Amino acid sequence: MQISSRAKHAKAEGAFEVLARAQRIERETGMKVVHMEIGEPDFPTPKGIIEACKKALDEGKTHYTPAGGIPEFRSAVAKHLSKTRNISVDPENVLIASGGKLLIYATCVTFLEPGDECIVPDPGYPPYQSAVSLAGGISIPLPLTEENGYQVTAEELEKRITPKTKLIIINTPQNPTGGVLSKNELEKIADVVKKSNAVVFSDEIYSDLIYSEEDQHFSIATIPGMLDRTVLMDGMSKTFSMTGWRLGYAAVPTEFYGSMKKIVNNTVSCCPAFTQIAGIYALEGDNPEVHMMWEHFKERRDIIFSLVNEIPGMSMIKPKGAFYAFVNVKPILEKYSITSADLAEIFLQKAYVACLSGSIFGKQGDSYIRFSYATSKDDIQRGMSQIKKLIETEFPT
Repeated sequence: MQISSRAKHAKAEGAFEVLARAQRIERETGMKVVHMEIGEPDFPTPKGIIEACKKALDEGKTHYTPAGGIPEFRSAVAKHLSKTRNISVDPENVLIASGGKLLIYATCVTFLEPGDECIVPDPGYPPYQSAVSLAGGISIPLPLTEENGYQVTAEELEKRITPKTKLIIINTPQNPTGGVLSKNELEKIADVVKKSNAVVFSDEIYSDLIYSEEDQHFSIATIPGMLDRTVLMDGMSKTFSMTGWRLGYAAVPTEFYGSMKKIVNNTVSCCPAFTQIAGIYALEGDNPEVHMMWEHFKERRDIIFSLVNEIPGMSMIKPKGAFYAFVNVKPILEKYSITSADLAEIFLQKAYVACLSGSIFGKQGDSYIRFSYATSKDDIQRGMSQIKKLIETEFPT
């Protein structure tokens, strides 16, 4: 039997592979692993959202729905995006999907012919490159550096645009760096994009997780002339702790909407009615837990920032958003001639802390380790304590 080259080269998401190894270690050794590998809030979904879902189930909302989403949820999303991004989004331009990954894939399939180029952030969320590859495209890495706060710069973007560039992916706030793109830089990026034939995919899934007033979320779709060439993606997973609900949405320009909807329809048919009804409550109901989660994430960010910078050979800049610490471990790697993948595995096997090698996110991540602080303060403190002890005894710098 012959497996297609696209299937052979498709990559599993590293976080889930590390999670499986960590869980195996727990089963086989009885040791408790500190889980800092998965970008998943450790809080339950807010009660009001769950109750709205239960009510929908009790009312028999268990059948097929329109491929683009039920009108009520599309309307709620349109209102939410219009208000939070200061743009005018029509419900007819809202596409609902079973998670953000499907929207990434649908966008790539819609815009990329074999050999076309898609510019992706490096380091960046791994499914970007996987979706590009599955669509037959070529990923062109756009370097993000610690030195400039992981900003996408218009100058570096312009260098990478060619006649083959059909898609540009940006992400703010960012996974894995926690960087937030500034309004000033996004305006410069928009000027560059407008000179090309490329469409922008703007991943804004962490839009509600920014921790300072001076770094408020700003969408490239807000800039005049960009709404009609931007697929703006957001979803319910991070803000509302609904990762397992698989509910994402996008504002899609009218010109492309029908094509993207067909991709969604031909992969998952539609999203369940009861999850969409729960989504309406999430966007329009009273969910005090959301602010509580934000406060905890902010506190955890400050804790891990302080603890990491006390560990010899490890350092980080303070993340502005999301819930990841992207930690520079270059002094350790260079002194002991190991890779970030080696070090992440050592942390798992010897310190019992599950984390991700920065190389998973692209070449620019080779000297980094990503820790998710979407876990308890106690786990963060215990994990960093165990790593510090390991570094001081086995990897002194």
